[in-house]
Amino acid sequence: MKRRAFITLLGGAAAAWPIAARAQQTAKLPTIGYLGTATPATQGQWAAAFVQRLRELGWIDARTVVVEYRWAEGRDERFAEIAAEFVRRKVDVIVTSGTPQVLAAKQATSAIPIVFATAGDPVANGLIDSLARPGGNVTGLSLQSNDIAQAARTLARRGKEQLRSREAIGLLCSHRK
Repeated sequence: MKRRAFITLLGGAAAAWPIAARAQQTAKLPTIGYLGTATPATQGQWAAAFVQRLRELGWIDARTVVVEYRWAEGRDERFAEIAAEFVRRKVDVIVTSGTPQVLAAKQATSAIPIVFATAGDPVANGLIDSLARPGGNVTGLSLQSNDIAQAARTLARRGKEQLRSREAIGLLCSHRK
């Protein structure tokens, strides 16, 4: 083998070696920080439902994703502590439920996505900028019956005035206490 060909071969192997070494390393699995409000005994069914839905979507705990559970055990002061721990551990997303928990997570990070199952009015509570343009790193479902009911009544009134055809059918439901 000629010297120049040998050096070229050696150089190519040296350049490819880091790529091969990276391919052999196990990739870090995405990590979900699950901030539970009480204890596994009282809220285990919610965590189990969460894991089941992840599985249905192809995310299998400890195989394709890691779920790190932390429980506040009914102590509100633990929300901020747990959220800060998730930030230090660099989880990929924080999942929780309830306005105080979401607020604690939002105060801990503006970079890690926060997904909540329920919370009060996200605009009034400072979780998002507006419903039209939420901005930030927080998303989820909220309990806004008064605002939504008012908006639905306004849309229904405008719809009745503007839509005179039978092609459009709408359903408006209102739950009153």
